[in-house]
Amino acid sequence: MIRIAGVNIPDEKCIDISLTYVFGIGIATSRKILAELGIDPTTRTKDISEADSNKLRDVIENQYSVEGELRHERKMNVRRLKEINCYRGTRHQRGLPVRGQRTKTNNRTVRGNKRVTMGSGRASAASKT
Repeated sequence: MIRIAGVNIPDEKCIDISLTYVFGIGIATSRKILAELGIDPTTRTKDISEADSNKLRDVIENQYSVEGELRHERKMNVRRLKEINCYRGTRHQRGLPVRGQRTKTNNRTVRGNKRVTMGSGRASAASKT
């Protein structure tokens, strides 16, 4: 099992798909890395030689920001937006969509699945006497 940037890469999948398990590497970046190193993208991860896996590890960890470093960078960018009180920063603070989506409907993903309707949470009527 190959371990790159603290992530175990699955053995039974093709290497181009397996590399996408690393945060910050998508399918396009994965294929670009493999073309650069001359590795066939359809090769299974378990069939990769030790030398090739070391080359992969070196290229990914030295040339790309992945995993913890990338997550920290994103977090700092959001923190900067909040500190300067720009529109995007205030949307992040309030937990609302940031990129101009409508909010009257279709924003359940960002706000959470709160289905607030007229009758929800209402106390039941008192018993009749």
